[in-house]
Amino acid sequence: MLIRLARPSDLDALLKLSALLPPGMTSMPFDKPTWEKKLELVHGSTRDNIRTDQESVYLLVLEDPETGSIVGTAGIVAGVGLTHPFYNYKMSKDVKHSEELDIRVTSNLLHLVNDFTGETELISLFLMPEHRIKYAGQFLSRCRYVFMNDFPERFSEIVFAEIRGWLDQSEKSPFWKHLGSKFFNIPFAKADFISAVNGSQFISDLMPRFPVYMELLPKEAINVIGKAHDDSVPAIKLLEREGFKYRGAIDIFDAGPVMQCERSNIESIKNTKQLTIAKISDAATSDEGRPICMVSNRSLGDYRLLLGACEFTDDGDLIMTEKDAKALQVSVGSEVTLLPIR
Repeated sequence: MLIRLARPSDLDALLKLSALLPPGMTSMPFDKPTWEKKLELVHGSTRDNIRTDQESVYLLVLEDPETGSIVGTAGIVAGVGLTHPFYNYKMSKDVKHSEELDIRVTSNLLHLVNDFTGETELISLFLMPEHRIKYAGQFLSRCRYVFMNDFPERFSEIVFAEIRGWLDQSEKSPFWKHLGSKFFNIPFAKADFISAVNGSQFISDLMPRFPVYMELLPKEAINVIGKAHDDSVPAIKLLEREGFKYRGAIDIFDAGPVMQCERSNIESIKNTKQLTIAKISDAATSDEGRPICMVSNRSLGDYRLLLGACEFTDDGDLIMTEKDAKALQVSVGSEVTLLPIR
């Protein structure tokens, strides 16, 4: 299996892929102009100097080795909120006490915040169902951590992921019904789509800045705050294994949890190794008993990762087959990054 950076020529393939996605995956809307802009941004992000005044996007795609078609995606946004404002709700408590009445009142509040401005977000993780075979999901999810490890200067210390919030059987959000729709007289799906395509300036324009007292919301809305969509539970488990935690930030549309972790504490990043290719062999040996590893070429301009059984010299350097070295575009003496996954 091969993962590489997306390029402008992938436009049609990615547009077809986004047509298969659930509506909640707003980082990959079925909208050609949005994809064109995103792919231009990916192209610029990997060639420009590090930008501190705008977002950078790195979209990785998984190719089917037999057909060369794109069957999965995984993305990273650096400098979130620097190009367009980025909003979340953050939960807090307000405690008041009256000595005269001997009453203590604790209120739960939702604050509209921009706390993740400048941070790094994980986006666009999707693998076509028929390709969800052994190790493929891990490979696609964890390739982002290898990429961040290879180019740490491009990413913040805080890394987060917005998880799709809980929806009812008719795919409607109780949280949006009882809060967001009061200020935006549009359906939930349309608001989510507008935010993905045009940015979230309309939130700043229309959403009140005052805290929301959760006690004023019906239980139907309160019960889904921080609750993930059923389809997103596996994604949360993957993040938790990496060290991500839910710390009270939620999506402003569907109240889905925001998972976050310090980049240096992400398990996959802690377990990566930098190795030198010592030898390129003509043929592969048996995979039996050999560790399954992800290997990257550490080349930003044409970034590539492979997944396969690895062989090492007695000194711990890497031995690659000629086929894998060609796919990774490396040679003897090249520095690579390795992450064991078995």
